[in-house]
Amino acid sequence: MHVEPQKEHKWLEQLVGEWTCETEALMGPDQPPMKSTGVETVRSIGGVWIQCENRWQMPDGGPALMIITVGYDPAKKRFVGTCIGSMMTNQWVYDGQLDAAEKVLVLDTEGPSFTDPNKTAKYKDSIEIVSPDHRVLSAQVQTEDGTWHRFMTSHYRRKA
Repeated sequence: MHVEPQKEHKWLEQLVGEWTCETEALMGPDQPPMKSTGVETVRSIGGVWIQCENRWQMPDGGPALMIITVGYDPAKKRFVGTCIGSMMTNQWVYDGQLDAAEKVLVLDTEGPSFTDPNKTAKYKDSIEIVSPDHRVLSAQVQTEDGTWHRFMTSHYRRKA
């Protein structure tokens, strides 16, 4: 079977490479922002998928590893993917699309609620292309009143 990459697959290719990352996360209303740094390697899989491997230190000093896959399903006309991490037991399943300007990929998912472990919540991870060497990942959660709350922002810069 041969797959011909679509323009959406080519969009993902701009993420391929070695990156450094600076992250700021809000873990609770009464807590100061948590800051961390890390590295990411993004590989192409056949020109139709990307695999992102993120490594950083957790606030307690322990190592963290996260693996993200993203591709484009022409039959669904949607981006699809997954996310797993060494700090969680939930597998996140992505479904998303590009904005009209093709600068931001919004990936919708659902997972454990931050406020009640017996409930799930809706999340959005957005990848914004700032320049060929800078991109921003932001994560939002939908609160019980339906509003969206940004709880994490990561700046990725391509290694020279």
